[in-house]
Amino acid sequence: MLRVAVLFLVLGLVAAVLGFGGIAGASFAIAKFLFVIFLVLCLVFLVLGLRIGRSIAGR
Repeated sequence: MLRVAVLFLVLGLVAAVLGFGGIAGASFAIAKFLFVIFLVLCLVFLVLGLRIGRSIAGR
């Protein structure tokens, strides 16, 4: 998912350089949205992993 966010970011940068404002804005919006989803999922899985790890270790 992070790879797709970076792809949309690069696509937006290229579109902005070439003067396609609408496509660049939409691409940046998609990149930001995907990056936020990536961060939320990363934090959720980190917390779940810590909880499961502690329960397996017997703490």
